[in-house]
Amino acid sequence: MLPWYTYLSIGGGLAFGLFLLGTPIFLSFLVVIIVGIAAIIGPAGYSMFVNSLYEATTTTSLASIPLFILMGELLFRSGTMDVLFNSVDKLVGRVKGRQYVLVIVLSAVFGALSGSAMAVAAMLGRAAVPGMLKRGYDVNLSAGSILAGASLAPIIPPSILAIIVGTIADVSIAKLLVAGVVPGLLLATLFLGYVFIVVGIDPSRSPPSAGEVTEVSGREKVMAVVRCLPFLIVIFMVMGLIMLGVATPSESAATGVVGALVTAAIYRNLSWKMIVESLAAAASIACTILIIMAMSKMLTQLLAFTGSTRALVDVIAGLGLDALPMLIVMLIVPFVLCMFVDQIAIMLILIPLFEPIMKSFGFDPVWFWLLFLINMTLGGITPPLGYTLFAFQSVTPQISLQQVFRAVWPFVALFILGMALMVAFPPIVTFIPNLL
Repeated sequence: MLPWYTYLSIGGGLAFGLFLLGTPIFLSFLVVIIVGIAAIIGPAGYSMFVNSLYEATTTTSLASIPLFILMGELLFRSGTMDVLFNSVDKLVGRVKGRQYVLVIVLSAVFGALSGSAMAVAAMLGRAAVPGMLKRGYDVNLSAGSILAGASLAPIIPPSILAIIVGTIADVSIAKLLVAGVVPGLLLATLFLGYVFIVVGIDPSRSPPSAGEVTEVSGREKVMAVVRCLPFLIVIFMVMGLIMLGVATPSESAATGVVGALVTAAIYRNLSWKMIVESLAAAASIACTILIIMAMSKMLTQLLAFTGSTRALVDVIAGLGLDALPMLIVMLIVPFVLCMFVDQIAIMLILIPLFEPIMKSFGFDPVWFWLLFLINMTLGGITPPLGYTLFAFQSVTPQISLQQVFRAVWPFVALFILGMALMVAFPPIVTFIPNLL
């Protein structure tokens, strides 16, 4: 039997090579697993592989993934997001950098309803960017605000990525979901503060708001608030029931779908055609994610069989690093890798390796994996290959890719500042989960 690092190097090299060739993630991992079984275990290992697939695909916690995706599809396809956009638009009022504030606030709200950074970036890119540029808003600050705001989606619950992390790392999914509330709001506040500072120093980056919005009466503002109220149904059906201890994440995902249907009906946008289209789209996305998840269990078993997991822990323990330097190293690795490789692929590779290291240093699992999740999200907006950047640029051809790259760096720095605060003050992450 070869040394553990040989198996790890060959398997990792094969996987990354297939990623770079454009091979679908699930197929890449399937090739690595099949080759690994043949080389390490032999034909007897294929029965183990089948058992792993069965166990992974029948894991109850994963049922929440297709349901949360369906909830987001129902809200987007029913047109209810347009209602929210128009209502928040009226409530923001005349402030400096009004459109910047609007897209950041909307990103946080949409993120709480969809959980997809790419979906939020694409939607706001189509809906907001043309008007912002026409009114004279700064290109870089416009693009950066939308991309940063969209990246809050996987952090603020409900988050598909949080469910995946919780499942693979075997940490409470309910706690991991609610742990993202305060960090998400903290990051949104940092983004808003940065915008206000920039437009305060350089007013030319934001045109006067009086020319872009008509006077909104008190009655119209009250009606805007009223029109937003049905969205509280969805939020309560998801996070409210989890916080009250009434529902598990899987059950709250189901009630969230009911809430989305009720909300669409209240806005008179519920139809059989919309439901069928939402089901089809959700099924396609969910199948892709669940197939990838099915690969993760066997990959973890292979790593354990070769001794890679235990050996890595021993190697790192031998470095003599204290907890803080080790934490920084473990956060830098996914940050760099997510610039080049898909998030879920990185999760499947790193989580089985990081879990024993995290335990050996005594890190709070909810706190650590939430920081890990934020890093994964940050990689999606970091050049050169952050996938959210390309989703945004594809719907905003008037903004070059070079401009998008320049626009996002100040907000990357704000993300890092936010994580530094979470490291220095762990209750930012753990306060709400500890209430459960």
